[in-house]
Amino acid sequence: MGHREDLLEGAKRCLLAKGFARTTARDIVKESGTNLASIGYHYGSKGALLAQAYVAMVEEVSDTFDGGGAVGSGSAPGSVERFREVWANAVETMREPGSLWRLSMEVLAMGDQLPEVREHLARAQREGARGIVTLFMGGRDEDVPDSAADTLGRFYLTLLLGLVAQWTFDPEGAPDAEALTEGLRQVMEAAAQPGGTGPEGP
Repeated sequence: MGHREDLLEGAKRCLLAKGFARTTARDIVKESGTNLASIGYHYGSKGALLAQAYVAMVEEVSDTFDGGGAVGSGSAPGSVERFREVWANAVETMREPGSLWRLSMEVLAMGDQLPEVREHLARAQREGARGIVTLFMGGRDEDVPDSAADTLGRFYLTLLLGLVAQWTFDPEGAPDAEALTEGLRQVMEAAAQPGGTGPEGP
């Protein structure tokens, strides 16, 4: 690998070990076997490198959301079964010790102290929203219009962040895919009722 790839891999390891706030440029250099000048040359700043490393790790984990391509093999795009399968795979990534999802909580909790990291992650968010739409609805990322990424995609991202928060702070009580799917069914049933009555009626 070249210095650019070495830096990215080193930054990933540092993030998992120390998080955003405690990782220094010298930590990354030591972990990657490079030098301080390489960070500025290849990424512009430590914050930009850490943001890119985090996005890369999320993309790697997100690839498991479709079960290695298994999601959708027997379930229709947009179906309740597809919804359950995607969330079942997502929850499995949260059960793992040292899950990188805790880094998401660090960004949320320390966003004001990590302005450059937050700025880079915010720019990457729309593409993340675009990608998550295809997990549930099928198709290709490049075919998802901005309007869908900004509505349906952000809806799914909101669910994901809420799920991450619950698995971070209360893993014993956090919902699994079955609970999320049952919640979806109740919402759909209530919305289908005349006047949108709740699950127990008016």
